[in-house]
Amino acid sequence: MRASPWLPVLLILALAAYLLPDAKLPFGQPSFQVGPAPQAQAPALPNQLGADTREVFTASRPATVRVESLNPDTRNAGLGTGFFISQDGLVLTAYHVVSGGRLFQISTLSGKTYPATVTAFDAQADVAVLQVTRAPGGGFPFLPLAPRAPRVGEAVLAIGNSGGDYLQPRQGTLLGLNAQAGRADFPQGTLEMSAPLSPGDSGGPILDPTGQVIGVVSYISLDGSGQTRRSYAVPVVEGGPLIAALRRGEKKDVPVVGLLFDLVHSGQGGLDGAVISGVARRSPAERAGLRGSTFDAQDNLTALGDIVTSVNGQRTRDADQVIAAIRRARVGDTVTLGYTRDGEARTAQITLVPKASVPDLQE
Repeated sequence: MRASPWLPVLLILALAAYLLPDAKLPFGQPSFQVGPAPQAQAPALPNQLGADTREVFTASRPATVRVESLNPDTRNAGLGTGFFISQDGLVLTAYHVVSGGRLFQISTLSGKTYPATVTAFDAQADVAVLQVTRAPGGGFPFLPLAPRAPRVGEAVLAIGNSGGDYLQPRQGTLLGLNAQAGRADFPQGTLEMSAPLSPGDSGGPILDPTGQVIGVVSYISLDGSGQTRRSYAVPVVEGGPLIAALRRGEKKDVPVVGLLFDLVHSGQGGLDGAVISGVARRSPAERAGLRGSTFDAQDNLTALGDIVTSVNGQRTRDADQVIAAIRRARVGDTVTLGYTRDGEARTAQITLVPKASVPDLQE
C-alpha cells in the first residue's frame, strides 16, 4: 500500500474510519451493521460538562444519529455521524461519509435503525442530506439550525461516534471563521475549532451554547505526533443558500478528469508540475491516453507518470493548482491539459465529468 503524504497534514474524517472490505453482506440487503450494535451509553464525561453544556447535550443527543454506509460492489463500509433537521426524517451529514456508499442506515439514541437514501448533496462543501425511509408517521426530534453566523470565542459542542463511542460529547472553542483548508479538494471557508474530534465524528453537529447548529464536522488537522490540532466544520445557517439548495434536493458534484496525483514528487526535485500517479478506469483521462506512474511487484516506484503543467493555458506547478483550476470549471466543460511525457510537451482536451461517475475516485 502506498502511504499518503497528506495524512500528517490533513485527515478527512470518518468515511474510511471503519473500512471492512471483508464484510460478507449480500447485495441489496436493506439492513446491515458496520460496527458493533449501538448502545445507548451514558455520557462518557458527565462531570466534565458544565451544567449549561450538559443541558444542551442532553436535549440535542436524541436528534443526533450514527450514519452507516455500504458499497456492496467493493464491500467497503463506513461510519460517521449525522443529525435530523426535520421531523419527517431529513438527516444532515458530511458528504464524504456517504459519497462512496450505495446503501445507508441511520441509528438513533433509542437503538432503532432505519434505511435511508441520499436525496441531496454539495460535494465541494462536503455536506449531504439523507431521507429516512420506511418510518411511517415521522415525528423525529430534530436540531434547529442557527439563523445567524457564529462568533469567534464562543464555546462549541460536538456530538459524535469516534473511538467506538456512541453519540458522545466533545467540547471546544470556536477559534476562527472562513478558514482555508490549504487543499483544493477540501471545503473552504470553514469554522476552525479546538474540539478534539476524530474519525467517526464526521457529519456530526457543532452546537452553540444555545443548542443551535452552526456547523457540520468535516475534517481535522494533525500535529507531528498525529494528535488532533484543530477541527473544522462547514458553517450552516437556516435559510442560507446551501441549506436551501439541500432542502430542494439539489445534487451538486465536483468536476474531475480522473487523475490521481503523486504528491511526493509533484513540484519537487525540478519536476515543475503535477505528477500523475494513476489514471482512474473508465475516466475521461484514461480515454485521452494519459499515463500514471508504474510500480513493481513490491509497489516500489519504477517510472514517473505524465506531468501536468497547465490547465487551459494556465501554469500549474503542483497537484493542488491542477485540482483548483479544474474545479473552477463545471461538469460538461472541456479543458485543455498541458503535460509532458519523457520530456516531450503534449496537450489533451478532456470533457469534465462528475466525480461520482468515476468509481476509482470514490475513496
